[in-house]
Amino acid sequence: MITESGERGGAPVLLLLHGMGATGDVWLPCAPLLHQRWPGRWMAPDLAGHGASTPLPAYSFAALADQVAASLHPGDRVIVLGHSLGGVVGLALAAVSRAVTVDAVVGLGIKAVWSPAELARAGDLAARPVTWFDSRDEAARRYLRVAGLADLLSPDDPAVAAGLRQVDGRWRLAMDPAAFGVGEPDLTTLLAGIDAPVLLARGEHDPMVSETQLKQYGVPVVTLPGLGHNAHVEDPAAVLALLDAVG
Repeated sequence: MITESGERGGAPVLLLLHGMGATGDVWLPCAPLLHQRWPGRWMAPDLAGHGASTPLPAYSFAALADQVAASLHPGDRVIVLGHSLGGVVGLALAAVSRAVTVDAVVGLGIKAVWSPAELARAGDLAARPVTWFDSRDEAARRYLRVAGLADLLSPDDPAVAAGLRQVDGRWRLAMDPAAFGVGEPDLTTLLAGIDAPVLLARGEHDPMVSETQLKQYGVPVVTLPGLGHNAHVEDPAAVLALLDAVG
């Protein structure tokens, strides 16, 4: 988990939540910009079953949100910028009454529509045992494919290390495969339970969600020109600028 402190007390904590298969280190490209423009503390935790975080007995969006809430201080006010799975976890965090107050949520690249085949595929991945690799390079390339970062980061990028584990000379992904079984989010119900401002965003070339699909939920929607599913890695400045729209 990456944690940084800003200069001004009393400002909301910016909570950066990664997508399926990634870790908090995927937000590293945003760090220099955050040092310049975010007045308070910011955190990029590993979601349960990812990176350095422990697995859950069973995965649900509420359980993932509970794990995130436990990493915060009671009374914290937060603004959430979550990518894909992390966006749904941010909505779940805001939808349930907790000790943490969510001032706003920006959900980037949330997959809104799931086919039966896609859900079956996710279930199959969740049931598979851990795969072991003989070299770090093999494991790193697998990590990049699972996290959807293969065309954006190299295997030796600093952000990759947190997604890998070495045990007795062999390598595996740090991710618990069972996390793939978290299921399909009920975005309508989640959004109905949120009083804070919500902004949904996507990259123009994101194949996982369309602008039309997001607009059906009745909240503001932004499409980022020229970007794909991992827009926060492709253009950190454009994604952080979304925070201006929610104050």
